[in-house]
Amino acid sequence: MTLIAVICTGNICRSPMAEHMIRAAAEEAGLFEVFVTSAATTGWEVGNPIDPRALTILRELGLNAEDHVARQFEVVEFNNVDLVLALDTEHYMTLRHMAPTVHDRAKVRMLRGFDPQVAHRGVHDQGIYDPWYGDMSDFETVRDLISAAIPGIIAYVEELRENPPGH
Repeated sequence: MTLIAVICTGNICRSPMAEHMIRAAAEEAGLFEVFVTSAATTGWEVGNPIDPRALTILRELGLNAEDHVARQFEVVEFNNVDLVLALDTEHYMTLRHMAPTVHDRAKVRMLRGFDPQVAHRGVHDQGIYDPWYGDMSDFETVRDLISAAIPGIIAYVEELRENPPGH
């Protein structure tokens, strides 16, 4: 089994969108042993549902996230995850600081680091801004940015499956 955690600030917009989109892509690729979850770097939205605009975007993709409840990422989760995807630079820095070991820090990657259009750029050029402050077009942009990275994420997961770390 491969476990992916997708992390943003509040776990009500970007990370649940990415969670459901990556999960669907993994299933479509026949990677049924891939488990995708999402969480926040903060406790600001813990217990809250997904933002209605993010829910609308996911519904348009045929995905159901109505049961989503925001939660905060805990340090202990590094023990089980294979890949931690940060949505923006601040998340990336926070997660790398939280990681208890060098091995755990290596699990933290920028989600857009898997987008071939920006993979060659530095971490600071790979963020996805928070659409919460915007309108539906901002959520559509987030959807498009996540979508562009998904093929690279799926290829990475397939590589992990074929060549597990430490083997």
